[in-house]
Amino acid sequence: MARLILFNKPFDVLSQFTDRGSADSPRATLSNFIDLLGVYPAGRLDRDSEGLLLLTDDGKLQARISHPKNKMPKTYWAQVEGVPDDTALAALRKGVTLKDGPTRPAKVARIKEPPGLWPRNPPIRFRKSVPDAWIELTITEGRNRQVRRMTAAVGHPTLRLIRARIGRWSLDGLQPGDWREVDPNA
Repeated sequence: MARLILFNKPFDVLSQFTDRGSADSPRATLSNFIDLLGVYPAGRLDRDSEGLLLLTDDGKLQARISHPKNKMPKTYWAQVEGVPDDTALAALRKGVTLKDGPTRPAKVARIKEPPGLWPRNPPIRFRKSVPDAWIELTITEGRNRQVRRMTAAVGHPTLRLIRARIGRWSLDGLQPGDWREVDPNA
């Protein structure tokens, strides 16, 4: 049976098991948290993003989760600069045009800070003169830094980004650095 691991990737951790960067300053990788052989990430999560990362030992499951043609929904909590108005949210719902073309429409809503949210280390930059807000954004594609580019395109750069859900799997009950194995068919 295929293995499926749900991992809450902390900020500043690479979504891979080895760091091919500088030997002088090694960066944290998945191997700092997960000591299992034969599982690999199904998709990526940028080093400066946090939240749900799925790992599996099954190539078909990996493709089903991560391949754009499958349009698996991915839900993010984004803390953005400023407070998005209805026009900005409508643009995200319609789809915005990025340098690599238009995005698919997104589901988006303003939300309060997610309950039980852990502090980020280091904290985001705080500016007294610029408010910030949280939005929940669900997309069905996964371009490089897509959510960050989408929020910037509507005038609200992302300050903190947390992936909360992929398909039916969520972060529920996982603190940063924690993981659990689940039945991929449940």
